[in-house]
Amino acid sequence: MTIGIIGATGYAGAELIRLLLGHPEAGTLILASSSHAGERIEDIYPNLRCRVSAVLVSPEAAIAKSDCVFAALPSGVGEPYAGAALKRGIPYIDLSADFRFDDDEGVYSAWYGKPYADPGLREHSVYGLPELNRRRIQELASKGPVIIGNPGCYPTGASLASYPGLAKGLAGEGAIIVDAASGVTGGGRELSRAFHFPECSEALSPYKVGAHRHIPEISRNLSKMAGRPVRLVFTPHLAPMNRGILSTVYIPLAALTAPPGGNSTDLPPSKEILQRADEIRELYAAFYQDEPFVRVLPSGATASTRGVRQSNYCDISVHLDQTGSTLIVVSAIDNMVKGAAGQALQNMNIIFGFDERLGLGAAPAAF
Repeated sequence: MTIGIIGATGYAGAELIRLLLGHPEAGTLILASSSHAGERIEDIYPNLRCRVSAVLVSPEAAIAKSDCVFAALPSGVGEPYAGAALKRGIPYIDLSADFRFDDDEGVYSAWYGKPYADPGLREHSVYGLPELNRRRIQELASKGPVIIGNPGCYPTGASLASYPGLAKGLAGEGAIIVDAASGVTGGGRELSRAFHFPECSEALSPYKVGAHRHIPEISRNLSKMAGRPVRLVFTPHLAPMNRGILSTVYIPLAALTAPPGGNSTDLPPSKEILQRADEIRELYAAFYQDEPFVRVLPSGATASTRGVRQSNYCDISVHLDQTGSTLIVVSAIDNMVKGAAGQALQNMNIIFGFDERLGLGAAPAAF
């Protein structure tokens, strides 16, 4: 099949190229860029020499010749391309936020500063977190061309960490706190002072505290998973690494799920609390047992970005605080793979009825 990538010169676009080169059903790649049209992709990314030799074309040219189109573009610019793909009868997998809020234009407009240009496109779109919406993706794809709103990187890690606990009713009253750190590739390829090497090297810094655009996406996911409104506190951090997102999620437990009598705040966790943590870990493992890219780690292990580097895996470790009243779940993903290009490829596999693991089977890099 012929696959188009619009925005092929950005980090997510380049990662899509790398992954598609290992996909057995991917034939010709048509690479598009508005800002670099006429240049060769291997001149921009020398790692692709002898693997890809392609002149970058216009987005319209890529749509006209492709069987499926990925769009790795900034939010707010992709709707015309999505419409053109639908008109041609081909799937459009969007890595921006333009199709993540198909049910709430007001939220999108408030956080991204513009209304939908074509609200009717949302009749054909679905939020593309496979672990949450796989059946809906399959259902829409069976009816005709579909638009996938690929999830954001922070929402992916936070949502997968929270899903079993919320779906099984473990969460009590109070806010769910998500404390997450991302590698600098999450900021994209364009230059900015915050991502200049001397600014971010050897430093860990919070940013956009209480105002990050992923807040409504995470909040919506958690509320859907819990079946009720969930209050969220989310703080992102910039970490001095290229890849990865580590999310630590704090979920207050419902009173009936905590061990009887609890535990003193100044004592280590009791035997009962440690046993309860193991029981919740088993609940998580059973919940995700059929998911090809979610790995619930054994007791005593802690999720780390090192364990998922350059892979589509989400590693999850499950813990309790010393009182047994708060569930602490740690998730690790590669922000460029499960947080972007890999998840987009996973969605393509679902749309076309392929094994979801195609093109994503490589083991994580150890270093």
